Amino acid sequence: MCVSVTFIAIVDGAITTVALPSIARQFHLTTAALDGVVVIYPVCLAMAIPASAWLVERFGGKRVLLTALAGFLLSSLLCGIAATLGQLVAYRAVQGLSAGVLFPASAALLFSTFNTEEQVRISRYMIIPQQIAPAAAPVLGGLLVDRLSWRWVFYVNIPVGLPALLFGAVFLAAHRGSRPGRFDLPGLLLSASALGTLMFGVSEGPNRGWSSAAVLVSLVLGTVLLAATAAFELRVQHPLLKLRLFANRLFRDTNLLNLVGLIPIMGAMYIGPLFLQQAQHRSALESGLTTFPEAFGVLLTVQLVGVLYARIGPRLIVGCGTAGVSAVLLLFATCDAGTGLWTFRAYMFLLGVAMGCFFVPTTVASIATIDRRDLAHASTLNTVVRQTGGALAPAAVTTALVLGTPSAAAANPPVAAYQHTYLVLAAIAALTALFALTLPDGPARAAARATSGTSAGSPVPPGQGQEPCEARGGGAPDRPGARTGDWVG
Repeated sequence: MCVSVTFIAIVDGAITTVALPSIARQFHLTTAALDGVVVIYPVCLAMAIPASAWLVERFGGKRVLLTALAGFLLSSLLCGIAATLGQLVAYRAVQGLSAGVLFPASAALLFSTFNTEEQVRISRYMIIPQQIAPAAAPVLGGLLVDRLSWRWVFYVNIPVGLPALLFGAVFLAAHRGSRPGRFDLPGLLLSASALGTLMFGVSEGPNRGWSSAAVLVSLVLGTVLLAATAAFELRVQHPLLKLRLFANRLFRDTNLLNLVGLIPIMGAMYIGPLFLQQAQHRSALESGLTTFPEAFGVLLTVQLVGVLYARIGPRLIVGCGTAGVSAVLLLFATCDAGTGLWTFRAYMFLLGVAMGCFFVPTTVASIATIDRRDLAHASTLNTVVRQTGGALAPAAVTTALVLGTPSAAAANPPVAAYQHTYLVLAAIAALTALFALTLPDGPARAAARATSGTSAGSPVPPGQGQEPCEARGGGAPDRPGARTGDWVG
């Protein structure tokens, strides 16, 4: 179920761009005038994330996940039947709000159900939608728009999501909510305003220009609001965002790795289609099929990572992986207008092989030393960081392209500008690799070894036992010494 939820949420965020020209013709507008249809989704997604942890704690993971999924599917249907641009933007906002709860709720559900060893195995499956979805979205969107209509880029969510909704309603065991404390309304208003404003500035910077008044105001205001959010949340007894978790060095460092490391990783995925379509004048279909081998590289590597994680820990895996990303980006920097598609595909495959060393270890290690009672909050903060890193990637690529392009050729960056951008991304990846090698992964290895010995009867350290109460129907917290698979009543 979580695989399906992740897949449709990621696809929906990427597939809409393909349909913009067709939507513009439908409403007799220019494509540029439809910018709100795209931007409203990440903005509302960011605004909804802070409330997800409290909702999961209060109402239980199953109820929140199914409600958010139902809202997502209903808003998808409404987007497809929208009669005006205003309706489409409004329904896209509901989609974004629903997705903002889906991501952390599904992650919290998984992390609270499985122990560390199982989380590594589960992450090998969860990586499939995370890699296939961005690669498949442009190809799928093009086929739907060409063969059917733009409305099907929204309708397509229903046949994928509805079976997941029904499956979850029938088979996912109910999980009782707890009493998380009074709802932190000031914290929600501050954090939602900060994240939404910052996401707007980062998303619109490449389109409007970083010096435009709207972008500058949103970035400055968002930064001020974010500082106010941090100051407020650190002082209240029951914060909506438990920023105190960043005092845990392993949690803090893995999130820093996600924030910075996603820039070269997602930046490479963003610049690839641009290079193929603008510098080499390839079709959108050729571009999608050429960047797709990256997913195969990731899927190959995560199988090996799952075996090695408990043995050597996340530090060496992530460090070597990001160093590999840097090396492959240097290969991309040698590409020019005459580079063949199969050469580019080979580089994309190698990029995926290196990227596969990043996602699973950083995800699992980030919550390895987090008390189970804080897993929902940790998942929320992880989602905030990943969404921010993902949004910074295209902004960094666009900025590097602009700096490497002569003003006379601003509309069509030369090949040299793309090569310059690949070098910038390679440098960021190299710095990330150096930081990854300082990761204190001893506790992560210890947690993995402890839970791997659970089946043999080894006790789980307090805060590490991930009793599968969601799947088995239990709702009480772990007691020290509980074993994976025990019924905790």
